[in-house]
Amino acid sequence: MIRLVQGCDRRKFPREMDEMFRLRADVFHDRMGWDVEVKDGWEIDQFDDCNPLYLLCLDEHETVRGTARLLPTTGPNMLNDVFTVLLPEGQPVRSAVTWESSRFSVGYAAMCERTNNRLNRVTGELLIGIFDVGARAGLEFVVSVYDSMMARVLARAGCHADPLGPAVRIGRTMTYAGLFEVGPEMLNNLREASGIYDDVIERETALSLGWAA
Repeated sequence: MIRLVQGCDRRKFPREMDEMFRLRADVFHDRMGWDVEVKDGWEIDQFDDCNPLYLLCLDEHETVRGTARLLPTTGPNMLNDVFTVLLPEGQPVRSAVTWESSRFSVGYAAMCERTNNRLNRVTGELLIGIFDVGARAGLEFVVSVYDSMMARVLARAGCHADPLGPAVRIGRTMTYAGLFEVGPEMLNNLREASGIYDDVIERETALSLGWAA
């Protein structure tokens, strides 16, 4: 199940936010060795102050197993403000119908969980959730920065991107910026690849954002 939390409402979800920021610290700092700041056990950055939409993948006990963050490209975001080297001629991506997905992460305890189609279940739920949110919000594209390992995961999930430019080595890995089209074809690809056909978005949080359940 995907719980949606607007950044401006995150104080209403203290337990979920604590688990999310700690999970991000474990994934990006401890496991992947990225140069990210961790404070009091949380990985949190300036873009968390820009009212993002968080997607929290919860288990049956409502423990956070994975997370992703969505930000409009019309405001501050990681691609335009941090990873400009990935932009052709440094031209930013700015559009009211394009949001950025970032901080996609899956908890270690959930890494071995697989769907019948052998895709990680949390990965499948999060990807379906991102593009379901995109459709409900009237988006045309999702843009994201991802590394070579995530590129293989996305390919296995049928989540295909149009590259914005050539891959660039950042730190120890090749890094990509891709534009993903929002629409029925993408959702169908993700559902077929994951074997997840149920609605993954929590009804109450979808309604709180003014979207039909």
